[in-house]
Amino acid sequence: MRPKILVVFKIKSKPLEMLKKHCDVDVSLYPSKEELLSIIDRYDALIVSPLNKVDGEIIERASNLKVISTHSAGYDHIDIEAATKKGIYVTKVSGVLSEAVAEFAVGLMIALLRKIAYSDKFIRKGKWDSHRTVWGWYNKIETVYGKKVGILGMGAIGKAIARRVKALGTEVFYWSRTRKEDIEKEVNAKWLPIDDVLKQSDIVVLALPATPETYHIINEERLKLLEGKYLINIGRGSLVDEKALIKALKGGKLKGFATDVYEREPLQESELFEMEWKTVLTPHHAGLAIEAMEDMGVQAVKNLLMLLRGEIPEGLVNRDVLKIRPIEELKML
Repeated sequence: MRPKILVVFKIKSKPLEMLKKHCDVDVSLYPSKEELLSIIDRYDALIVSPLNKVDGEIIERASNLKVISTHSAGYDHIDIEAATKKGIYVTKVSGVLSEAVAEFAVGLMIALLRKIAYSDKFIRKGKWDSHRTVWGWYNKIETVYGKKVGILGMGAIGKAIARRVKALGTEVFYWSRTRKEDIEKEVNAKWLPIDDVLKQSDIVVLALPATPETYHIINEERLKLLEGKYLINIGRGSLVDEKALIKALKGGKLKGFATDVYEREPLQESELFEMEWKTVLTPHHAGLAIEAMEDMGVQAVKNLLMLLRGEIPEGLVNRDVLKIRPIEELKML
C-alpha cells in the first residue's frame, strides 16, 4: 500500500509530481483547523507551510501520522514537543532559501541607508519640487560601503549575508552559539559576544530563529547599545521587543530599522507606519522567489521520502523522536 500524504498549501508542480510518483497525494489548500482535524487521521504524512499551524490538538488527532515536513526553514508553527511525544518526525528545509533571503536582507539594508523606499514614496506623492529639496538630504544618507556589519545568527542565511556585505566593502562581526571557522576564513568575519557585536557594529542584522532563548533578544537594554546605528530583522518578529524599538526610533536613539517580520502578523496598523524616513517595512516575503519556492518544495518532498525509506535527512528537527519511534518503523517505500 502506498503512503497517503496530505499537502495543505499551494506547492509547486515539480515537487508535487515527485511526490505523486511514490505516494497517494491529496491537496487541500489552507484548510481550517476544524477541517484538518476531521481528516488528519487518514494520512501517514503531512507537508505544511508556515501558514499552516499544526498544534497539539491536531497532532493528538493524527493517529496514523508519522512525518510532518515543513516547506520552510522555520518550524515555530508546529508543536515540536507534542510531535516528538507522539513519535512524529518533523523536518525542515535548509540552504535553499539562504540565497534569496540573504539577497533580500542586503536589499533592506541598502534601501534603509540610501533611503530608496522613502524616495519612491516621495516622488509618487508629487513632492519633488526642486533638486535643492533632495540635495538637502545629503547629510542624512549613508553608504553601506565602509560600514561595520554585525550579524546575529551565522547559519546558512547568516553566512550568505556575510558574503554579500563583505563584497560591498564592509567589516563583518558576528555572534552564534558556536564559532563558524569557515566563514571566518572566507570573509575574515570576527566572532564576538552579542553585546560586543552591537557595540562594534554600525549595522546589525538579525538572522536567528524563534526560540525561547532568542525571544526579545533585542530588548530595551540592548537597544541602548544600538544608539546611532541601524537594525535589520530578517529572522523572526519575536526577536525584537517592538514597543522598546518604537520608543528608540521616536526618541532618535536608533537611526533606522528595516524588517520583513513582526511580532504580530499580518501587520495592519503600527506606529512604525508613521516613520517613513527611518523604516523600511515588507510583509514577510524575503524568501518568495520562483527559484526558491521550487527548490524548497523539492527539498521538503525529499525529506519526507527519505524518512519513508528509513533514512534520516539532514533537516530532521526533533532528533529525540528516534528514541520514541525507531526510524525502521517509518519505512513504507
